[in-house]
Amino acid sequence: VIECGIEHGFRLTPDALEAAITPRTKWLILNSPSNPSGAGYSRARIQALSDVLLRHPHVWILSDDIYEHLVFDGFEFATPAQVEPRLKNRILTMNGVSKSYAMTGWRIGYGAGPESLIRAMAKLQSQSTSNPCSISQHAAEAALSGPQDYVSDSRAAFQRRRDLIVAGLNDCPGIECPIPQGAFYVYPSIARLIGRTSAAGTPIDSDEAFANALLEESGVAVVFGAAFGLSPHFRISYAASDEVLADAVARIRRFCEGCN
Repeated sequence: VIECGIEHGFRLTPDALEAAITPRTKWLILNSPSNPSGAGYSRARIQALSDVLLRHPHVWILSDDIYEHLVFDGFEFATPAQVEPRLKNRILTMNGVSKSYAMTGWRIGYGAGPESLIRAMAKLQSQSTSNPCSISQHAAEAALSGPQDYVSDSRAAFQRRRDLIVAGLNDCPGIECPIPQGAFYVYPSIARLIGRTSAAGTPIDSDEAFANALLEESGVAVVFGAAFGLSPHFRISYAASDEVLADAVARIRRFCEGCN
């Protein structure tokens, strides 16, 4: 696992990728825009990573494109097979209807890649989880081939909520919240709160301690950064109403103001 810190916008750099590859490396998993940070990779960034991968023909690439349509501020989504066709014979491109179409409960994802890989995947899945039901498949087909107004409306709502929560969190003492390019998460840093004590007397010595104290004292549930392998951060999903998010941010602000 390569740490992709806030100083690089939570993105993998070509140098870090090059340094991490060994003869035993099998796959690079790339999620863009990503969970938990919302960081997106431009065409130029994908090309720079592809240049590294071209030098290592034993490494396959899993491109997780699940947040493809949830991008903001004119950010242009791109995927590795599109950017660098010379890698297509070792790229598995993954997507689904759970995020962009809010169809999580239908449990439909899909992949495209070399025929030999897809055949092996189908053989394994058919013996472990059977297959997606026909009703879900028809629902997914309707989402993908039908009117796409919902996607653009949803994107606009998510961008509005992103702006609300980023501004609100950056107004909280001790919190630094970068602006994500996509998905529906923010991943703020609480580095300046580490070492403080909450109003109820809880030492804030880690992002997990912060998340637990915030839940107990303010009733706001977040996921602490160590769960994703990168501290001291926490994740908030803004897949909620504007009113709920505004209330949550106000509670977080009061919690932070009470830390000393």
